[in-house]
Amino acid sequence: MGNIAKLYSRLGRWKEAEELEIQVLEVRKRLIGLKDPDTLSSMNNLARIYSDLGRWKEAEELQIQVLEARKMKKILGLEHPDTLSSISNLASTYSNLGRWKEAEKLQIQVLGVRKRVLGLEHPGTLSSMGNLARIYSDLGKWKEAEKLEAQVLEVRKRVLGPEHPNTLLSMGNLASTYSGLGRWKEAEELKVQVMEIRKCVLGQEHPNTLLSMGNLASTYSDLGRWEEAEELQAQVLKIRNRMLGLDHPSTLSSMSNLARIYGDLGRWKEAEELDVQVLDIRRRVLGPEHPSTLLSMGNLASTYSNLQRWKEAEELQMQVLEARKRVLGPKHQDTLLSMGNLAVIYRNLGRWKEAKELTVQELKVRQRIVA
Repeated sequence: MGNIAKLYSRLGRWKEAEELEIQVLEVRKRLIGLKDPDTLSSMNNLARIYSDLGRWKEAEELQIQVLEARKMKKILGLEHPDTLSSISNLASTYSNLGRWKEAEKLQIQVLGVRKRVLGLEHPGTLSSMGNLARIYSDLGKWKEAEKLEAQVLEVRKRVLGPEHPNTLLSMGNLASTYSGLGRWKEAEELKVQVMEIRKCVLGQEHPNTLLSMGNLASTYSDLGRWEEAEELQAQVLKIRNRMLGLDHPSTLSSMSNLARIYGDLGRWKEAEELDVQVLDIRRRVLGPEHPSTLLSMGNLASTYSNLQRWKEAEELQMQVLEARKRVLGPKHQDTLLSMGNLAVIYRNLGRWKEAKELTVQELKVRQRIVA
């Protein structure tokens, strides 16, 4: 059952994966006890499924239980690889919840142990460095992220070779950091390299090749080269739709990205059509409060704003804001983004007082976070 649950997860069928993994966990709890390594593995697997479903608070609760059990010396101890994986998983959940300082603290702890125990060039150490770099990016510490990613890339090129999947992953991560720093041409150069190598090594229709094409399309958008962005993103969408089906998360991401490009091109009716389609599927497949569903609602609200359909935009954006407060918390960047977007809608509706109140509220929260 556990293996079937993993298969469902890989296929993006997380509700079915959850049902099976819960059954496996209950059986293991009953037969071998709560602290047996196999039971802890099941709890960890279930936490991963909760993360995929955007239920990060539930993921956090399980991951803390697993971590506390694994840290105990008579079970595994603090420096055991499984314990370090648990700490790293919890750090990822904190990142998803926008609790980046806590995520940073945990990931630094994992990296310190792995460097000392495994050495700088061990895959586990390099993975931790990459994870910490992602957190630095989330915190807007782009230079620190760049430094770490460049280091990881240099080691992977030397140890694994320039065409190894992990080397290409590092190149893609560094390219994303260049984008964050506004160094679009360097980002483009790296992304083109990654895409061309993946096309040669993996083939045109491999998921990683399609990911590279989508990433390059995003850079073209950033550079204002929207026709090129549209061409690439439409190509990715067509292949994903054929290979994965319309309901697959990757297909939906491509549709959403293409809708954004249509918006950049001023083709708002086409953007609306795609946004509505993505939102309907995500609501059905992921549920109304999954972060990806809320992202789709926010995107559609933005499209309505550009079509000057302010009342529809307001209604959606209010729903997004309330749900994000509940799911992510009032200090999460996505929650604050929703507040800012709703304030813009109020201004366009001539509701100046409400717009001002929201803007002041958002500013105060941001100041507290910085402090």
